[in-house]
Amino acid sequence: MTTSSETTTARPWWERPGLEAAGGRLTIAGRDAESLAREHGTPLIAYDLTHVRERLVDLRAAFRRAGRPFRLRAALKALRSPAFLAVLRALGAPGSPEAVGIDACSPGEVEHALAHGFAPSEISLTGTNLTERDLSAVLAHGVHVNADLLTQLERLGRLAPGARCGLRVNPRAGAVSARSVVVKYSGDRPTKFGIYAEDLERAAGIARARGLVIDTVHFHVGNGMLDEDLPAFERAVATVAGMVEQLITLGCPIAEINAGGGLGVALYPDQTPLDLDAYVAVLARRLGHFGATLSCEPGTWVSHLAGVLLTEVATVEDRLGHRFAGLDVGWNVFNEMMVYKKPVPVVHTTAAGAAPVCAVTFTGNINEGPDLFVEDWPFPEVAEGDIVALLGTGAYSLTNYMAHCLRPPAHPLFFDERVAGE
Repeated sequence: MTTSSETTTARPWWERPGLEAAGGRLTIAGRDAESLAREHGTPLIAYDLTHVRERLVDLRAAFRRAGRPFRLRAALKALRSPAFLAVLRALGAPGSPEAVGIDACSPGEVEHALAHGFAPSEISLTGTNLTERDLSAVLAHGVHVNADLLTQLERLGRLAPGARCGLRVNPRAGAVSARSVVVKYSGDRPTKFGIYAEDLERAAGIARARGLVIDTVHFHVGNGMLDEDLPAFERAVATVAGMVEQLITLGCPIAEINAGGGLGVALYPDQTPLDLDAYVAVLARRLGHFGATLSCEPGTWVSHLAGVLLTEVATVEDRLGHRFAGLDVGWNVFNEMMVYKKPVPVVHTTAAGAAPVCAVTFTGNINEGPDLFVEDWPFPEVAEGDIVALLGTGAYSLTNYMAHCLRPPAHPLFFDERVAGE
């Protein structure tokens, strides 16, 4: 096996507080990563909950610096473990300015949030293709609903005449970049999400006919936004501002404008973290004059970097001049590469920061061709039995798991404090 005697380079690009190379060995929240894997078995996801707390505190501070009323909610679909939710709950009492609420997209997520201490007033539901059964279940709890379609708004009006609700709008634009899947949310081609500007008058008419009060505008226009995407994001937000203006003219008392999620994390060496002040400044500049509460619903941005997937190398083989390392985990646990075409950074736990000596393609243990994590990744020597770490795997690994090939899920470990080291 490769050991920490490997020559290390300068400070690794992926290092941050809570994820470090200590004497050539990877540490997570101050714990030795290889030791965690050997003790608890693999695949294993180790979570640094201090990172979650720091992210949300930083985002909250950026909104405060902008001087606008704001509200934060975490997207439950990214991570819903009780340990994670306990961190959110501890950030502020229900109804307080410090409180972080929940973005839900199904009745099950609403019930899960309620069961873990969140008040109905802290939960916002924005779901797609909701049935009458779905809406009835959500409305029974008094949760605010953002209607995604005109037909959904009609259904909401039949079930809860007189209710306050929101509209998810689609500005037909987004924060487009090489990594973005914005076209799946908002772009030139129609998507399944949101109400278009041409239909706002009809939406307002449905609300009047059913006695609904539209008090919120919701939009989601990007995925993985970084600084380079902010100009495109601002253009999309400017279009949303026009839609808000139109709804106000139509008699809708807009009290909240919700920018959804899509905040990106720096996953690769050539990326820099999103400038939170710049992101919030776009919202304040384009939407602040309405006097409404500005809100957002980060999911990936909160949990992605907090989790590290530890896995054992099952096979190493050179194939037609390319080195392949097969892992004891597959896309059924983490499907970022398969779904979003985003390579997953890999670090050797006992040669963390070591200079690469070859290019390695890391593949999974599912019998499907697309089951790989990264191709030709610069890496130190690797051998069967080594423990490697897949970075940026904290979001969706637990919530999206599927029992394909009857491969097991990854076992989670949550650390709510950082230790000095072992």
